[in-house]
Amino acid sequence: MTDAQETAAETALRTTGGAPSDDDVPAAGLPIPLLEPREGIPPVVADEDALAGVIAAFAAGTGPVAVDAERASGYRYGQRAYLVQLRREGAGTALIDPVGCPDLSGLGDALADAEWILHAATQDLPCLREIGMVPSRLFDTELAGRLGGHPRVGLGAMVESVLGYALEKGHSAVDWSTRPLPEPWLRYAALDVELLVDLRDALEKDLDRQGKLEWAHQEFDAIAAAPPPPPRRDPWRRTSGMHKVRRRRQMAVVREMWTVRDRVAQRRDISPGKVLGDAAIIEAALALPANVHALTALPGFGQRMGRRQLEQWQAAVERAKALPDSELPQPGQPLNGPPPPRSWADKDPAAAARLSAARAAVSDLAEELNMPQENLITPDTVRRVCWEPPSEVTVGSVSDALTELAARPWQVELVAPLLARALSTGAA
Repeated sequence: MTDAQETAAETALRTTGGAPSDDDVPAAGLPIPLLEPREGIPPVVADEDALAGVIAAFAAGTGPVAVDAERASGYRYGQRAYLVQLRREGAGTALIDPVGCPDLSGLGDALADAEWILHAATQDLPCLREIGMVPSRLFDTELAGRLGGHPRVGLGAMVESVLGYALEKGHSAVDWSTRPLPEPWLRYAALDVELLVDLRDALEKDLDRQGKLEWAHQEFDAIAAAPPPPPRRDPWRRTSGMHKVRRRRQMAVVREMWTVRDRVAQRRDISPGKVLGDAAIIEAALALPANVHALTALPGFGQRMGRRQLEQWQAAVERAKALPDSELPQPGQPLNGPPPPRSWADKDPAAAARLSAARAAVSDLAEELNMPQENLITPDTVRRVCWEPPSEVTVGSVSDALTELAARPWQVELVAPLLARALSTGAA
């Protein structure tokens, strides 16, 4: 057994059917299917009166609160939450419909002093923030798994490897904007928070035994304190297949069609990919069709598309064709930081040597600590320090550079000496 599994075995974990059992310990290699929430599927909270009862119950609860959210990615525009699940000792499990209860700031305030347990917190925090739920403290079980050296860190894999239970994961990609939500989906949603507290406790003890618990707390604090990310610049450049588009006029077609698609998707509240696929946009950009007839012959613009839609897309192509050269997009994205590493050998051989030495040192330490390199220190941070190192390379100056780039204290302590040696070696 791993340390985390031993911890799980020490606690009274809950079993199938929702009935707690003090005697049941998962057998090694034989995960126990978790089929029902321990108190059954709670009713969906969809009005203010029911929400007030949940707020009172969770405010009176004790200990950390498990939190999860379901979105309708691939079905709806944006990343709003369509179901919020919570569980806390003394309060049980709650399923809240943010469509009926769009303002959950009162619940967020009631839980302000509690530690929130989320799995892959950065995925759910933006949609939770939109409805007024912002944690001041959190524990991210996925990130804890990464720091603890777990090879698979999805929730189902973690629950199985750490606690010995099998979660049913068949509804993760369904359309959560569906109303009413089917009972099997609600069961799945309730089970997603069923064992988060148990998982958190086991992982905390595991990290403590490895001497990594303080590192994890610094990471969690950084996530909780991070501001919302700024809007992405030129999001149309992320169209799948963009690497095929070489000419500026073709780039203008992608930009124009992407903008029209986004506007239509937002108005209809559906996923942009359901309006027009990325592949179709790229095909139109490469072909620069002369008219609707030529557009219809391209993949993605077949017989199922109505005349009005075809004219809409062809009009976007024509607008891009008519742009003066001065208004065409420039190739590539404006750089915010070092150039791509593949070009370093030509642009600055010394920087390329520094980066090679730094990467090797970080890789060796990450392997020794049994964690992914990107969690030890982000590749972007390493690139930035290697491209523009301090004028005088010392452990102190590298530490200052890492701190300025938002590395956490534990990362600075471990990585600064390595990078200082790598920068000196590369310079030599």
